[in-house]
Amino acid sequence: MTDSERSDRPHAAAFPASPTQAVVLAGGQGSRLRPYTDDRPKPMVEIPGTGMPIIGHQLAWLASEGVTDAVVSCGHLAEVLQKWLAEAPLPLRVTTVVENEPLGRGGGLKYAARHLPHPDRSWYATNGDVWTRFSLREMAAFHAERGATATLALARPRIPWGVVEINEYGHVLDFIEAPQSPYPVNAGVYVFGPEFAALLPDLGDHERTTFPRLARERRLAGFPLPQGAYWRAIDTAKDLTEAARELAAQNAL
Repeated sequence: MTDSERSDRPHAAAFPASPTQAVVLAGGQGSRLRPYTDDRPKPMVEIPGTGMPIIGHQLAWLASEGVTDAVVSCGHLAEVLQKWLAEAPLPLRVTTVVENEPLGRGGGLKYAARHLPHPDRSWYATNGDVWTRFSLREMAAFHAERGATATLALARPRIPWGVVEINEYGHVLDFIEAPQSPYPVNAGVYVFGPEFAALLPDLGDHERTTFPRLARERRLAGFPLPQGAYWRAIDTAKDLTEAARELAAQNAL
């Protein structure tokens, strides 16, 4: 690489430091994960073969990416999650909050953000049912480079059905088992600027209010997960089985 090429690349010092605080939305009931969620909230369901619940993997990942403080927003069976957090040897400081009444995803996020230790700084957020690994620092640099108010990670999950490829004459050309989606989806991981919390609704869904507004104003960015990055949303018992299988395959390499 030449000196001129180096000078054209963004330098880490040109961007604000990566966030050191995060919100984890962990209040979902996880009805599609029953019976696992009959006696525990969804983030407390264990990934088979790991001996650790989903939220444990999340907090370890956040800590490895430089996060020192996390606010965990609890809801369904909050006391089970709070007890585990109080007793587990966690790699970062954790504060828990509980909504006294349902506020919706946007309202819940706003309520949790009020408990961040540094309201004047950027922060990460993640849904409590996501198991993933990628560089949050790279995502934070992407967010800062674009001057975004909010940035969401984008994944391309595999479609759970086989698809049929046809030509313009209606001839079947091929059968493709579980292909990747041609469209990116919201991966449930975010970087937010310090001004974002004030834009959230007190009650309701930010994906129907705040995000569309920011998109119209070109203040919302999408960070594609890097090639090979692991990502899975744990919604059903099948997802748990698949996650365990994928983990075993990774460990066998």
